[in-house]
Amino acid sequence: MHFLTSNAPFIEPQNSIQKMMLWVLIALVPGIITMIWQFGLGVLSNIIICVSTAVITEAVMLNLRNRPVLPFLSDLSAVVTAVLLALALPTIAPWWIPCIGAFIAIVIAKHLYGGLGYNPFNPAMVAFAVLMVSFPKSMTVWMLPYSMLPADSSFTDLLPIILDQQPKQALIDAITAATPLDEMKTQLGLNQTIGEIRSSSIFGSLSGEGWQWVSIAYLVGGLLLVFKKIISWHIPVGLLSGLFTISFAFYLLEPSVTPSPLFHLLSGGAILGAFFIATDPVTAAATLKGRFIYGVLIGLLTYIIRTWGGYPEGIAFAVILINMAVPLIDHYTPPRVYGHH
Repeated sequence: MHFLTSNAPFIEPQNSIQKMMLWVLIALVPGIITMIWQFGLGVLSNIIICVSTAVITEAVMLNLRNRPVLPFLSDLSAVVTAVLLALALPTIAPWWIPCIGAFIAIVIAKHLYGGLGYNPFNPAMVAFAVLMVSFPKSMTVWMLPYSMLPADSSFTDLLPIILDQQPKQALIDAITAATPLDEMKTQLGLNQTIGEIRSSSIFGSLSGEGWQWVSIAYLVGGLLLVFKKIISWHIPVGLLSGLFTISFAFYLLEPSVTPSPLFHLLSGGAILGAFFIATDPVTAAATLKGRFIYGVLIGLLTYIIRTWGGYPEGIAFAVILINMAVPLIDHYTPPRVYGHH
């Protein structure tokens, strides 16, 4: 008689990498649709360029490293990285911006460290940070929400900008503006009060015009990931509570020159970062207590960079810097040994 034998573990894992990545992509759909609704088809253009470049680059790197191409491509990790990067980029970025960004994310931030599971830094945020430092002008000009565009404008007006064909300055001025975070930071530096700044048409009732709906859509997708147990609640709650706490404290001290906590939570990439970026299982803290601390530190550092740093958005830089602290966080937050009090 012959018996079939196999090695432990004998219980099939609940989540494979492919399944987790697929759920992340599904959860991003509400945010993607809302971004397209508010900021146009440039969002889709960024996604297509980023994903195409990332998949091709991933295949080339796997081939150069003598690794099987199809199994690694099918885990969708490169696609998720590309989509997250695309959503962080300006919706009218010239085509070479998402192309260079995706290349940096896959080659430098991922494969030069050994591939998936070995990279200490979030690849999408490394690429975003490099692009922000290298091309600040292209990375800080965003398309206005559709509700603020001239009545006769269309997607074809964006093509000269996306194709980098030096469009007329009048066209750029008519359909683009700084982000609400950038505008808020700039005007505060000019000694304007919050009331005076928020009188601008780019600000909505809660944050920037259009941005509040995008953030709410990402929140819906993020809660889906928590419900499906793809991610735990510790990092999102930690990040958002850290950002809320420090912004609320300074808001109480000087409300006339300090943006409200809701403005910080619903502007820029706070919600996207909390649920989809900081929760990267490879680069985040491993223990539950450590994940909460990790999230809180990112939230605090995001506010510090937004308020006193040289860039209007701090999520990418905060995530990368706290990625460096993950070994230390894990060292001081080990799980309790079973049976010990």
